[in-house]
Amino acid sequence: MLQQTQVATVRDRFYSPFMKRFPTIRSLAEADEQAVMKAWEGLGYYRRARHLHMAAQQSIEGMPQTVEGLMALPGIGQSTAHAIAAFAYRHPAPVLDANVRRVLARFFALTDPSVKEWWQAAWALLDTEHPDDYNQAMMDIGAMICTPRQPACGLCPLSSQCKGKENPGAYPLPKARKSTPTRRMIWLVITDDAGNIAMWKRDEAHLGGLYRVHHLPPEAPIGPSWKKLGSIKQVYSHYTLLADAYMIGKGDAQVLPAHAQWVTLPAARRLPSSKAEHKLFALLENAETAQRR
Repeated sequence: MLQQTQVATVRDRFYSPFMKRFPTIRSLAEADEQAVMKAWEGLGYYRRARHLHMAAQQSIEGMPQTVEGLMALPGIGQSTAHAIAAFAYRHPAPVLDANVRRVLARFFALTDPSVKEWWQAAWALLDTEHPDDYNQAMMDIGAMICTPRQPACGLCPLSSQCKGKENPGAYPLPKARKSTPTRRMIWLVITDDAGNIAMWKRDEAHLGGLYRVHHLPPEAPIGPSWKKLGSIKQVYSHYTLLADAYMIGKGDAQVLPAHAQWVTLPAARRLPSSKAEHKLFALLENAETAQRR
């Protein structure tokens, strides 16, 4: 849950409600995927929720206790497997999250280390007798002392041996920021005579498992019966979405998947959907309010 999200936000808004809803591995494994996705809604990177669900299903009789066994579960990479092994089972394995990488880069004066060099540095400092305490300490140092800007070197327990303390901002070298492309689309809300909305589950990798309306390329011709609802902007990690939203009646729709579900607007809000879809729901509510007036 902490990927791209701050600890306070995760703890209060997501982690506690998620654990209350799924307090055990078995309860998560036996839950419907749609319920899991809805509980994850708002965190982004939805593939993590699907992987978490599948990993629970594979671990219902007990979690693997080795790094190799943990890495065999869906969505668990090397650093996550090391963290589980170290904290849950006290196996000697270093954690290598973003904060720890920064501490290691400054301690060893590494400007642009490879993945192999990161792990070599992590293993070099590991306290194999107390891997849980060591990893927690390294993460805390990175989060509270060896910060990206204005690190408190005078408070750091590693300062006496740190090779990069004279110029900590140089380690590691900052990565050049890539420009984020803009992706333009047309979103089409198809309604039936009762005002229900056609929605269906995404099967693509990005936002997979969430529900959406009909998406069209930006060059698609605008039909004469289309009603403009407004525009939507949503910034993702690797692109910015700009979508013009329209509404159309079922009889005028040329494309309607066989697996589409017809739902009311309140029911649509209860389906697991992206933030952009919820912005669309707000446009629909505004349109309904204006029509009643």
